Amino acid sequence: MELRQLSYFVAVAEELHFGRAAMRVNIAQPALSNQVQALERHLGVQLFNRSTRRVELTRAGAVFYDRCVRILSEIDLSAEVTRSAAGKSIRQIKIGTVHPATRSVLPAFLARIARKYPDIRLHITSGTSDDIIRQLETGRINLGFIRPVENIGTLRFFSIAQEHYLLAVARSNPLSKMEEISVEDLKDQKIIAFSRANLSYTERYFASLFDEHDLSGNIAYSCDDTFSLVSLVSAGLGIGFAPEWTANLPERNFELKKVRGIDLKIGLGVAWNKEDPTAARDDIIDIARSLARPGR
Repeated sequence: MELRQLSYFVAVAEELHFGRAAMRVNIAQPALSNQVQALERHLGVQLFNRSTRRVELTRAGAVFYDRCVRILSEIDLSAEVTRSAAGKSIRQIKIGTVHPATRSVLPAFLARIARKYPDIRLHITSGTSDDIIRQLETGRINLGFIRPVENIGTLRFFSIAQEHYLLAVARSNPLSKMEEISVEDLKDQKIIAFSRANLSYTERYFASLFDEHDLSGNIAYSCDDTFSLVSLVSAGLGIGFAPEWTANLPERNFELKKVRGIDLKIGLGVAWNKEDPTAARDDIIDIARSLARPGR
């Protein structure tokens, strides 16, 4: 069994497509298939169920995938620990981010990292806060720009900014002409909410808000992201809470309004694994902390 075979297997397990996996690891598809088959022969088990239409992990394959991810992450971590002990500079930073950070703190962080380490390689993935936390715990990424979490175990977090949310109302809706809106004014409105299916921090936050103000029964539509929400609002299908930055969207057909008694601010910050030598470097943390400023 060779390390490259483990890397090839992980690529196929994550892509569930031999063609895409071959492109990802930069080898020919027949060669990739041969390596995976050799690995299966060595283990004496079938790792994938293959058909002409789909590729799926077997139960044994799913177990082996989890182990391979940890093994490869530990090897990467060991290499970084060794380089750090020898005083070598960072070669790569892998970052996970929730979407809101891509419009605010992440670009500033990347610019400052690039100035300090002009030869560094940066790899960025996106996902929910929970997805990113799992990747931090397994060593698959070094830093995560996520919603607030507690410092538990080896996970560390500090807040950088707060994102303000306002009520998005179609310009055709009478609420858009009102100077002051109360919670009572929302009771006869259809509400567009973020889906509860993903159970992200933001979705849980708004679910709690609607329950608190007895508005859950008004939810008529749900969606997974901000752009879908403001599209539904613009179409006049309902109202919803959207971040302030949506005011800068081109050709928007909605207004952002404050609601008396509701002050929505959702935190955004940086998380890392304190045992990760790359993320735990003082200079990396200092750059991340420099993004925070009063009122942000």
